[in-house]
Amino acid sequence: MLRALTAEQIRDWFTVGKTVTAVEFLGGEAHAGAPRSPLGCPDGPREPPVAAGLPSTERGGTEYAEKYRQVEAQKLDVFGNDQCVYKPDTALPKCEPSVGNSVPVTDYKYPDMPIARHKEEVGLEKVATKETRLLYMTAGILLQKAVYAKSLTEFTHIFIDEVHERTEEMDFLLLVVRKLLHTNSQSVKVILMSASINCEEIADYFALPVHNGLNPAYVFKVEGKRYDIEEYYLDDLKHIVRSQLPSQQAEKPVIVKEMYEVAVSLIQSFDELEMKCNGENKTSSLPSERGSVLVFLPGLNEISCMHSCLTNMFNKRWQVYPLHSRVTLEEQSNVFLTPVPGYRKIILSTNIAESSVTVPDVKYVIDFCLIRTLVCDEETNYQSLRLCWASKTNCYQRKGRAGRVSNGYCYRLVYKKFWRDCIPEKSVPEILCCPLGATVLKIKRLDMGEPKALLATALSPPNLSDIERTILHLKELGALTTCVQAEENPHDGELTYLGRVLLHLPVDLHLGKLIVLGHTFGCLEECLIIAAALSLRSIFAVPFKHYIDGYRSKLFFSGNSKSDCIAIVNAFKAWQVCRQKGELRHPKDELGWGRSNYIHIKKVREVAELFNLLKTRVGEFNMFINTQPSAVDEEYVCKQRFILQVVMAGAFYPNYFTFQKCNEEVAVRDLAGKDPKTTVLVKNIPPYGYLYHKQLQSLFRQCGQVKSVVYDGSRAFVEFSHNPMEGFKILPAVYMSIKMSQLKIPLELDVHYPDDIKRQLQHVPAASMESLRVNVDYQKQTVEPVEISFGTSELSKMIPNRLLSISVTEIVEVGHFWGYRIDEKNRTVLQALTVEINYHNLMDLSVSPYPELVCLAPFTCLENRGYYRARILYVSGDFAEVFFVDYGNRSKVPLKKLKEIPSHLQELPFQALEFKICKMRPSAKSLVCGERWSYSASQRFASLVNGYTLLVEVYSVVNSVLHVDAFRYSRHKDLVNIRDVLIEECYAELVEESYKSQQSHDLLKGLFIDQIKEEEKTSVPSREEEKHLIERLLNCFSGSRSGAPTHKVTVFGPFSPYEVKCYSMTKVSQFRSAFIHRESINSVVVDDAPEDSFQQLLVAASLSLNANGSTVLLEETSLMPPIPGLLALLSMLFAPAIELRIDESGKNFTGVLCGLGWSQTRGVPLLPENDMELTFDVRFGVDDISEINILRTAINKLLCECAAYSEQEKMTQLQENIRQMLLSLICKSRPRDNTVPKWYEKPYEWNQVDSQHIIDQSEKQQEREDGLYQLHKLVVLNV
Repeated sequence: MLRALTAEQIRDWFTVGKTVTAVEFLGGEAHAGAPRSPLGCPDGPREPPVAAGLPSTERGGTEYAEKYRQVEAQKLDVFGNDQCVYKPDTALPKCEPSVGNSVPVTDYKYPDMPIARHKEEVGLEKVATKETRLLYMTAGILLQKAVYAKSLTEFTHIFIDEVHERTEEMDFLLLVVRKLLHTNSQSVKVILMSASINCEEIADYFALPVHNGLNPAYVFKVEGKRYDIEEYYLDDLKHIVRSQLPSQQAEKPVIVKEMYEVAVSLIQSFDELEMKCNGENKTSSLPSERGSVLVFLPGLNEISCMHSCLTNMFNKRWQVYPLHSRVTLEEQSNVFLTPVPGYRKIILSTNIAESSVTVPDVKYVIDFCLIRTLVCDEETNYQSLRLCWASKTNCYQRKGRAGRVSNGYCYRLVYKKFWRDCIPEKSVPEILCCPLGATVLKIKRLDMGEPKALLATALSPPNLSDIERTILHLKELGALTTCVQAEENPHDGELTYLGRVLLHLPVDLHLGKLIVLGHTFGCLEECLIIAAALSLRSIFAVPFKHYIDGYRSKLFFSGNSKSDCIAIVNAFKAWQVCRQKGELRHPKDELGWGRSNYIHIKKVREVAELFNLLKTRVGEFNMFINTQPSAVDEEYVCKQRFILQVVMAGAFYPNYFTFQKCNEEVAVRDLAGKDPKTTVLVKNIPPYGYLYHKQLQSLFRQCGQVKSVVYDGSRAFVEFSHNPMEGFKILPAVYMSIKMSQLKIPLELDVHYPDDIKRQLQHVPAASMESLRVNVDYQKQTVEPVEISFGTSELSKMIPNRLLSISVTEIVEVGHFWGYRIDEKNRTVLQALTVEINYHNLMDLSVSPYPELVCLAPFTCLENRGYYRARILYVSGDFAEVFFVDYGNRSKVPLKKLKEIPSHLQELPFQALEFKICKMRPSAKSLVCGERWSYSASQRFASLVNGYTLLVEVYSVVNSVLHVDAFRYSRHKDLVNIRDVLIEECYAELVEESYKSQQSHDLLKGLFIDQIKEEEKTSVPSREEEKHLIERLLNCFSGSRSGAPTHKVTVFGPFSPYEVKCYSMTKVSQFRSAFIHRESINSVVVDDAPEDSFQQLLVAASLSLNANGSTVLLEETSLMPPIPGLLALLSMLFAPAIELRIDESGKNFTGVLCGLGWSQTRGVPLLPENDMELTFDVRFGVDDISEINILRTAINKLLCECAAYSEQEKMTQLQENIRQMLLSLICKSRPRDNTVPKWYEKPYEWNQVDSQHIIDQSEKQQEREDGLYQLHKLVVLNV
């Protein structure tokens, strides 16, 4: 029955110092023994914010819910506890109980409730004392408390706010509260509150059984004062909408271009509206006070479009601010600034401004009535953000953002009829469309029945198939056992040790597994940082419309790891180190550091808080951060990073991807033989494109320093400068350039019409000059036609013989070095050059020194103080690091000693040569223990070449680098092949040369056989004439004489034909496109070794789908080192079960099927969508599978000891054993042989191996509840 409470009683119970204008009970007296009559509707604004119910959706598999609810109703007794549904019109009221502990539950971390004797409880910290009468906590914390205590009796009253939001957490909390109220917590008073609650639905859900019926919970309404807010629709904006708008369709939510224009016109009309309301003189151009505008848009792309529309309006005094979780902290904070007098503040926001952020001075709300919601795909179980129409509940929340300090206006950009008929009343509850893993684990902890039985009693029961699939995913994760009490039940299981840990951690389940595996492999600290960071918003700031700068910063923090997660670790540790050094004591210093490094300081602090909380939580499970060894060398750091990457592969299984191979022959042709590590391609270059080379250089300035541009018809090849002392890797500038294309940053040139240029050429054939191949060299500051030749004459000058004697001057890395020829002819050339340089009266530099400048510099290490030709690498203070272009060494030189180089000396060919030992790549051991080559490999190579005269045999010339076989004389005067020594000592392994190198090799064979001396090339007079015409056109169209350019041309790109795309390894996504999130480091992947035939593994921390489900979206990715066979090894190591494939002879393994396995009783795969069919590209044997099983056993043993709270010293020893086993598995003394991949004829089919050939080791495995991995079955091969 409804209690007869007076308004005074309710005021005393709920409010302190707040005016309550009216209290109204909704519904009449409920007679005992009969269901209560329908609830009455409250008085409210024009459109009542209470809906009749959720829109009907056809979802199969929910019939089970009715069955379980009927069973539950039969078990219920009549209890006398009080439950009420409270519906406020305003914000959460302040409340103060007189006695006992009360808990207001909110979705906000720090609600604004200044009440005495209260505590804010965050992260289950024990903050309550005997004096505490009021606790504030989030819904998640209350849920955790209830799950662990299995009771609510710790409290006398529980206030739960924002019930209408219907998140998964909120729905499950209501389920648990309702269950406990019916069992062991009958005396607790529960008050549910919301400004837009569906009273009847909630009241009926919490109904209590009486004689032959149910008595719903009490419902009442409390009104507060608020300013009036006027609502308008498109029908009311005829003075704004002057053209016919496209019709809006319920099934096609979209913002058309015309709708953006309507919003802009609407904002323009506010000046007239305000002047009219204020009674100001119409002759005045602007009102004295201009109210702020809040525009609700569904995402960052729409915010960007709207921002462009507004900022393109001239002479409008508008301050436009984006509000999105991904923009920088400064940009977010700008929305709270008071606008400059006479200006109007316009905020472009997603639904973050619905409840999370409140801007008090908003007068106008413009609502496009759209939202992006998370939907769980039924086939893949991936989530996707889909654009849909916002519910009326959302729109009422948005409307409430106005009218806080004065009367407000809400403009909904939909027609009234569309609003009435097509906009849904309520959004779909999250529990129906999101993964239920964490919820199922809590149900197992509650121990109140199997998951599908308890979830059937939810306010909106999820689909039965969703629950069953969730349980299978938890088994794949290792959080649930594969059977219950030795009886196979694929849709239930008991909590494992991992499952119990996950229950205790406030992070995603895969991140929880990352922490446990991090402890197992001895990299817990890094995993705690990653888990904390990925649980919150990204710490990397992306300045609005300055995405390249943010990408560059993240690329820097990642180092050479190609991992978003490692970039997070490095950025967080850099912040920690600066704080420990005292460099960030002042908040301004800290904010400045964050601004310069594109880091959210506020979010980094939040990560630090969560990191400390997680560290405390896992400590309760006997997991502690190991103290680092006192002596940490470079190889230890690199090994630690590799092990961390392996741990990520284990935690995020089966989010595995690999890459389509680059067609090297086509790529070489498309890039005209240029170096893909330094060069990008631009298309749609206008005629006479070389006239605009300064503009093109300027467009690429944000990417890196442009060395040269080669124009070839409608294409241009942009080459960036690189440090000759750096190894062979893709330049960051190449990544930045391709990133520009990916972000659709427009590249526009201001150009002249071709006819105007032709008139300047007079009698010269225009066609020849229009598409002339021209090279612009910014280093030499020349613009010249490109010689058309095969390059054999230049090769013959560089390599007079196939065998060369050289002196090594600088080692870049193993197998990569600089030197010069020491034959008599070259020695004469160098001596003559030195005499020529020092003969001149040298002048000081006429310009300030800058990188890439060619000048003259002394070599300070020599007694001879003569000058040599040099290129500046970088300038630091009063010194410059220079590279001597005729010898290949470098030195640090005072700036004042640098001299100008005479022009005729600058044009002479440089004599230093760059060498690379051919047919060699780093071994797995070198890759694991170094950036590319380990420190010990570098030391060994240096010992082989330093101080020796090398004899090199030229194999090929690729991008001016000589690929060679290098020999040195041993003590016994025998020639020793340096590559053979490195391979023998396991520092390197043999590899095929690239297509481009093999082409060059074939050309060189002809060169040395035929000794070609002459060749066809452009005649000198013709080339000089073209050069003269180019200079003439540049003089004419670069200055002011020809007038301003007449129009714009947009060039396409930049591109790299070596860019590769990834694809999924799992069955469910193998035919879907894969797209890496644009903020990921690996959103641009350029194949730097197309000659490698093996597959490289890419791991994603999280996956989602695009709106139509055709594309898998990858976030927080990590590219594993290029080690042959690594993809298969890690898949077999971390898969729950595998089945090996064998060839027809039964002598070799050809591949493996990885997945959750096969159900013997049901005769079907357990989780077929996540099965992965792999083909081997290297040979694996039975010994490899045995090693994997031994490693899996060691992991299980460590977790068992962890559960038994063994001593830390024993745990450390077990961790070290596991690390050594892993490295031994990956880094074989002799590399595994390559094999041609052979696709299995029955892919994704289990039980394909004759049982007589299978050795099942699981019987030998001790049955441990805490085991994470089962032992794989071995297949006996025919010898």
